[in-house]
Amino acid sequence: MNPPPVRLAADIGGTFTDVVLEAGGRRRTRKVLTTPAAPEEGVLEGVSLVLEDAGLHFSDIDIFVHGTTLATNAIIERRGARTALVATQGFRDVLEIGTESRYDQYDLTLEKPVPLVPRALRFTVPERVDAEGQVRLPLDEAAVAALAPELEKAGVQAVAFAFLHAYANPLHEQRAAAVLKALLPGLSVTMAHEVCPEIREYERTSTAVANAYVQPLMEGYLGRMRDALQARQYRGATYLVTSGGGLTSLETAQKFPVRLVESGPAGGAIFAAQVALRANEQKVLSFDMGGTTAKICLIEKGQPATSRFFEVDRTARFLKGSGLPLRIPVIEMVEIGAGGGSIAQVDAMQRVTVGPESASSVPGPACYGQGGQRPAVTDADVAMGLIEPRGFAGGSMTLRDDLSREALARDIGAKLGLSAEMSAYAVYEMVCENMASAARVHAAERGAVIGQHTMIAFGGAAPLHAARVAEKVGVSRVLVPPNAGVGSAVGFLAAPVAYEIVRSRHARLDESFDGASVSALFVEMAAAARALVEPGARGAPLFERRMAFMRYVGQGHEITVLLPNRGLMAADVPELRRIFEAEYAAQFARIIPAAAIEVLNWSVLVSTEAKQPEAMAAVQAAAAPEPSGLRLIFDGRSEKHVEVPVYRREAMPPGAVVPGPVVIAEDETTTYVSASFDAHIDGAGCIVMERKAA
Repeated sequence: MNPPPVRLAADIGGTFTDVVLEAGGRRRTRKVLTTPAAPEEGVLEGVSLVLEDAGLHFSDIDIFVHGTTLATNAIIERRGARTALVATQGFRDVLEIGTESRYDQYDLTLEKPVPLVPRALRFTVPERVDAEGQVRLPLDEAAVAALAPELEKAGVQAVAFAFLHAYANPLHEQRAAAVLKALLPGLSVTMAHEVCPEIREYERTSTAVANAYVQPLMEGYLGRMRDALQARQYRGATYLVTSGGGLTSLETAQKFPVRLVESGPAGGAIFAAQVALRANEQKVLSFDMGGTTAKICLIEKGQPATSRFFEVDRTARFLKGSGLPLRIPVIEMVEIGAGGGSIAQVDAMQRVTVGPESASSVPGPACYGQGGQRPAVTDADVAMGLIEPRGFAGGSMTLRDDLSREALARDIGAKLGLSAEMSAYAVYEMVCENMASAARVHAAERGAVIGQHTMIAFGGAAPLHAARVAEKVGVSRVLVPPNAGVGSAVGFLAAPVAYEIVRSRHARLDESFDGASVSALFVEMAAAARALVEPGARGAPLFERRMAFMRYVGQGHEITVLLPNRGLMAADVPELRRIFEAEYAAQFARIIPAAAIEVLNWSVLVSTEAKQPEAMAAVQAAAAPEPSGLRLIFDGRSEKHVEVPVYRREAMPPGAVVPGPVVIAEDETTTYVSASFDAHIDGAGCIVMERKAA
């Protein structure tokens, strides 16, 4: 029997790069600082360290799975390529006009997101295709060619073509791209009909522009990573994690990098879903807090909530419509600038605020001793005694608690008349409230009762804050799984190889439904998706999931409806109506009898089978080991230090019970069990915090 493959995962975060190696039935992890100027250097450092731990070489790796926030950060920080937009004549300002809506109706100083392409770099050419795909005005190829010298003079590196109704007939976009590529061979070109072949002009254009904006950066980075791995004799298969939680090839990721904007958080949601399935938790609130951001995701019956719409770089933290819209498959979550590196300060109204600005990995929080002067959340955790300065991040760093207290006293305490410890407590409370607010908003948007959920906390910083966030939102049960500090990277190894394709084709269920046409469309989409999935599947069985985006005629938005995996006929109309109304009633608790129904988009997901977790073993109650020591923790409510026991996680057997307050330390993170909770170790090795009876 062949040994199981050696599998490696790397997650590049804003502060830390996490590496996980599975070999010989054992999992090893490493955590190193991210290298923003050349992210591959941090990855290679972490991989080299974990391979050294295992006594292996790069050539021993069979599978390498990779996720990164590089695309997201490039958009947020405006570090992408100099990009131009070429649109249909008369549609130069689609990015400015948007949907003509305001995310806050009554804010007279409302800030709209700044487009990635300035108006001076938006061009138009004569052409027109109607919604049925009929050519009304042929493409003026001379006008396209005339753009070449202008683009070259402006130093444009990437171009997005977004012509009206190109999703129905892509001929003009294809021809225009070919003309420009022939004249400017080094130009990076994105066609909207490939990235987002759907109706809604603004969202399609915005998605195409975002893809073009990050494509040169991601092509360069992924190319350098590939070359560096090959130079080290790596010969295995390489996959990238998409925002929808599937794996895709390096080539597909280079062509459609916009699909990677939420790859790291998606891995975290997969990790939490695996933990939920193993623990038989039906309703879960996933809480992922790393060095730069915190992510909240609802998971029901082991399935994270998904969406076809995502906003990046919101100007208003919790308001939909305040960001740049992307129409890509994503795991739905709310993400805020609340991580260990989030900077704390006192605002003009003398309030302590935290984030979204981050100290990142360079220079990092003050306690890193790398020149950072402003206090961050990690500084507050250190000053309160929640983090042991020695052996931080798996032993790769020793923190400076003196620098933490100095920064907190100077930037917070001096302005509010607080001690360094009370300043730290104020920062701790504010970041926990920020995350609790995000959880409340996300649950309300999904119609969920947050107190009915179990929280699964992971990421390097989440276990330190989970108990307090749970107290604030009314959650009574919290799980901190093994390898929580590198949870997203562990989740990567459970992701299936998958790709989803969506096409717009309008159909009504109350008229002559052309089932043959829809069935042919599904066959075409499935073939295209399989072509992208099969190389990475390496012979594994493939599964299809077909969906329709349906609504009552006259409504503005659709709901996603799962369809039978077979051809459709006119005789299926009553069944399609029944399926739609069942889903509509589940979401809105009512239907509209006899109302006409229409379909705007059709979707096919082709995927390998997702990895299923092993069943959790039953455990008997066991005595806890002796504490490894005691630690002084600052309790802000009593404004004094309290002595709490410290346990090493690896020394605690399944079934061991400890009452809070207590600190449970491990190499990747630290879990703080507050006085409101007791904790025990379950059969899967999770730390389970249970709220004490009142």
